[in-house]
Amino acid sequence: MSIHHISKSYGPVQALNDVSFEVSKGELFGLIGPDGAGKTTLIRILTTLLLPDSGEARVIGLDPVKEFRALRKHVGYMPGRFSLYQDLTVEENLNFFATIFGTSVRENYHLIKDIYSQIEPFKDRKAGNLSGGMKQKLALSCAMIHEPEVLILDEPTTGVDAVSRKEFWEMLHRLKDRGITILVSTPYMDEASLCDRVALIQNGHILNVGAPADLVKSYSRHLWAVKASHTLRLIEDLRKHPAAYSAFPFGDSVHLALKGELAEGELLDYLSKKEHREIEIKAVEANIEDVFMELMAKKQAV
Repeated sequence: MSIHHISKSYGPVQALNDVSFEVSKGELFGLIGPDGAGKTTLIRILTTLLLPDSGEARVIGLDPVKEFRALRKHVGYMPGRFSLYQDLTVEENLNFFATIFGTSVRENYHLIKDIYSQIEPFKDRKAGNLSGGMKQKLALSCAMIHEPEVLILDEPTTGVDAVSRKEFWEMLHRLKDRGITILVSTPYMDEASLCDRVALIQNGHILNVGAPADLVKSYSRHLWAVKASHTLRLIEDLRKHPAAYSAFPFGDSVHLALKGELAEGELLDYLSKKEHREIEIKAVEANIEDVFMELMAKKQAV
C-alpha cells in the first residue's frame, strides 16, 4: 500500500496536507492521531469512498480512484461507526455481506471461525442489541467474509471496554499472522506499541513514520512527571519556567519536557514559591505520546 502526496480539503478546512507513507505487505500498520487529525478522510480515500484533491494511492497495486470496482473485491473495510443492519440478526448480517461478495458463510467459514465462533451462540440476536465488543466481532467477521488481502479499520476500538480492546488486538495479530495487510487507525496512543509501524498524524500532516520503539528511542529530552494539588495551575506554571520545552497532562500527572537540565530540587523550589502543595516529582522514560507531543510542538513552531 502506498500513499503519495495526498491532499484533501472540505471548503476552507484542510483535512489532509501532502500525506505520504508506505505500508508493507503483511504489516500491521497504525495511523495514530487525535480526533480531527485526518485519519477517517485518508481511510475513506483508500477504500474508494472519497476522492482526493491531489496525489495518488495504490492498494495492492490498484488505484482507488480509477480501479475502485476491482479494489473493493480485495479490501475488507470496518468504518468507525457500527454500520451493519441493526434490525437484522447476527447471522442475517453475515449472510448478507457474504452474498454481496458472491460467496457464502459456509464456503468461507474457516476465514472467520476464530472471530465468529465467539458470537455464534448469539446468531439469532439482532445486531442492534449486541454489546460493543460483540458488535466489533460481527463487523470484523463481515469485513473478512470475502477473504480480503487488505483489512482497513477506522478506529475499531473507540468506545469499547478495555477487555474488548485487548481481545480485538489479539484478533488483529492472528489475522496478520495469516499474511493479511492491516491498516488500523486509532486515537489511543497506547495502541501504537501493538503495531509493527505507525504514522503519527495531526491536523492533516504526517509528523513521523516508524516502528514505535524506534520513535521512542529518538526522544532525547529529559522528562519529569509532576503532580500537585491543582493540576491546571500546575500546567500553567510549568510552562512558564525558562527550562520548560513543553508541559502536557498525562493521566494524573503532568509530563514536563526540558530544553536542557533542571534539577529536581530546583523544580521543587520553583513550584513551592508558586504556592503549590502536595508536590511529587519523578524522572520518567518517554513513551509514544511524549514523542507525539514533541513532534506536534515542533510543527506548531514552524
